[in-house]
Amino acid sequence: METPTSDSAAAASAQADAAAICAQIAAVFSAPTPHPPARSVLVAELAAAAARGGRVFVHGVGREGLMMRALCMRLAHLGLPAHCVGDVTAPPAGGGDLLVASAGPGAFSTVDAICGVARVLLLTARPDGGEFPRRQADVVAHLPAQTMADEEEEDAEAAGTERSSLRAKLPMGSLYEGAMFVLFEMVVLEIARVLGQSPAQMRARHTNLE
Repeated sequence: METPTSDSAAAASAQADAAAICAQIAAVFSAPTPHPPARSVLVAELAAAAARGGRVFVHGVGREGLMMRALCMRLAHLGLPAHCVGDVTAPPAGGGDLLVASAGPGAFSTVDAICGVARVLLLTARPDGGEFPRRQADVVAHLPAQTMADEEEEDAEAAGTERSSLRAKLPMGSLYEGAMFVLFEMVVLEIARVLGQSPAQMRARHTNLE
């Protein structure tokens, strides 16, 4: 049975871990980069798509894909015609539409394969790390966070060293994925201001089939 003392210790440990995780994510947005801020790029592209009456398609794989679906949901709440690539109700994409794709490590074969039928915005941690950004993306949004590819490289360099020193770091691509969520919330707030959408208007578009 847990005692008040152990409960307090557990709460303090959880608070410390949460603060450490939030600090890691916050640091992503102050990291130096030669590229324009990802938020500015996303807001500009989404606002332009809305102004020309284009649809927005989103795509990502794995946990990145889950973050992209979360963004798509909020874009729909903002009144934008937003769709997830692969959904059975997704309409065809055209030249006036925007495809927002995430490839944290720089490239994924599935992301590469679907591009070319709409304007492509690539969100990535490695804008110069592969052929995809240069070949397929019309615009690149740089989110300078660790991905699984970075961790694999660090593991190779740190082979044989103590792992305990790395326990506080978010594993694999978690930092990039967590930063995606925070980035998208900031983008939604700004797009809501640009489009003049209130919280009440967004709420009215939420599904009632839950």
